[in-house]
Amino acid sequence: MKITQVEAIHLRLPDVNERCDGSQETLVVKVHTDAGIVGVGEVDSSAHVAKAIIEAPVSHQICRGLALCVIGQDPFEIDRLIHRMYEGSIFFGRQGAAIQAISGIEIALWDILGKAVGQPVYKLLGGAFRKQFVAYASYLFGDTPEATEQSAVRLRDQGFRAVKFGWGPMGQSEALDLALVRAARRGLGDAVELMVDAGICWDAATAIRRARQFAEFNLTWLEEPLHPDDWDGYRRLCDSHPPMRIAAGEELCDVGEFDRLMDCGLDVVQVDVTRVSGLSRSKQIGWNSAKRRRLCVNHSYKTGINIAASLHFLAAIPNTHYFEYCVEQGALRQQLTRQRFPVTDGFISVPEEPGLGIELDEAIVERYRVA
Repeated sequence: MKITQVEAIHLRLPDVNERCDGSQETLVVKVHTDAGIVGVGEVDSSAHVAKAIIEAPVSHQICRGLALCVIGQDPFEIDRLIHRMYEGSIFFGRQGAAIQAISGIEIALWDILGKAVGQPVYKLLGGAFRKQFVAYASYLFGDTPEATEQSAVRLRDQGFRAVKFGWGPMGQSEALDLALVRAARRGLGDAVELMVDAGICWDAATAIRRARQFAEFNLTWLEEPLHPDDWDGYRRLCDSHPPMRIAAGEELCDVGEFDRLMDCGLDVVQVDVTRVSGLSRSKQIGWNSAKRRRLCVNHSYKTGINIAASLHFLAAIPNTHYFEYCVEQGALRQQLTRQRFPVTDGFISVPEEPGLGIELDEAIVERYRVA
């Protein structure tokens, strides 16, 4: 079997705004083979940039588009093709969008492999430690504490056992920060777990103070309180013995960066399979965190493609039981895949169909495709 074509398909809702909702646009990757099997992947990046990285022509040996690195190759040789893409983009890549773009192709290769052998991807990754996860609803803070409380009540009433609020107006003032989290807790009640994503809005001193102030709200974790490059700040925060776990990692693209963040004391490692070169590297990061006895969770604020790939990834590592479940209602999040991934009694299940276990709704693809 050989790869014959790589499609990079930019999808975008008509009205995209600056709220931190990654499901407003995405880059879908289709990898075609001469056996008629098509694999599907997704990239969480700037879709315009990632598409260009995949489709770029040859400039020279170590400066070429990712599609040219894999066309004509055997799709089963996933590790070798990751290396070809990394080396082919080394002149302009090594981090950031180039690594993120590799993710889309790599995930599609796993989808091809699973479809070819008739097995779900999690089995090809080594088998499932668990097949159900607590799906925590992931949503943005409301513009006001009152709006946040209303959202919390709605999500609680939908049966979620855990909810995370993030970004929005967090970081504008101490009083508002406390009011937002207090409203979230009030709306959820005491029985539902609460996570807070600060949205990289503080310096270390403020993060240490907020962590102590948030103690009364019984947070499961405090996420991304600092800029992803603030290694010293994360060390100071973790060394301050905060009253909840500290979580981060969704901005990172490199295995070594995750190790460095864990060296700073991070409790919860957050891996986005559509940003770190795909499933192989995600599994490596997951096992590195397992050896350190840290909790590993997914980052997923895209479409059903990311959800499916993340479920297979988490199933294949032993140190997790949470699943980030984006509850945005846009068409790309809710309708791009025919599979809806329902949450039942607070849990989400791993697909059992071959490959990723998803099928794209091609009508949605055509409706939101950027020409």
